[in-house]
Amino acid sequence: MITNNPKFEISAVKPTQYPKNNLPEIVLVGKSNVGKSSFINTMINRKKLARTSSEPGKTRQINFYNIDEKFYFVDLPGYGYSKMSKKEQEQVGQFIEEYLFNRQQISLIIFLVDIRHSPTSNDKLMYDYVIRSGLPCMILANKADKVAITKVDDTTNNLQKLLNPIGDIPTFPFSSERKIYLDNVWNEIEKYI
Repeated sequence: MITNNPKFEISAVKPTQYPKNNLPEIVLVGKSNVGKSSFINTMINRKKLARTSSEPGKTRQINFYNIDEKFYFVDLPGYGYSKMSKKEQEQVGQFIEEYLFNRQQISLIIFLVDIRHSPTSNDKLMYDYVIRSGLPCMILANKADKVAITKVDDTTNNLQKLLNPIGDIPTFPFSSERKIYLDNVWNEIEKYI
């Protein structure tokens, strides 16, 4: 997909702040340093629309990126590395839960995991949470450039077996460095927008 005018629209922590135009929303979940912002930038062929940070846990709001008035990429705060206080973590957890379980415009959840590591307990909790939402989902084995190209498919399949042993959720490798995986991911996303 070629994007012409993607833009950051709003950061939100409550429903009254969400966009009002009913476009489909493609939601990104994953731990703090898994590369959600880099994923957005790579998919829309921009360097800095979604801000990346060397310090994990910077995203503490729900960020809506309007992609050509066709759909949104929605970046949820990551988990696992943030230096937030317990109270802040509870607040973030509440507004994420409210968004995931009540937002009618969510079309697809993209669950990003690091291809180099077995899913953590936090990854498994988030995966269960996503499944309980009942929403369509896909798994991205991100940072595929960190694995020998000959091992990417096997490593991706192993990750799928660990998270989704029945194999009913599409799972793809992805890398912001190697852009060879973009078409498969776009083809899946386009089913939902």
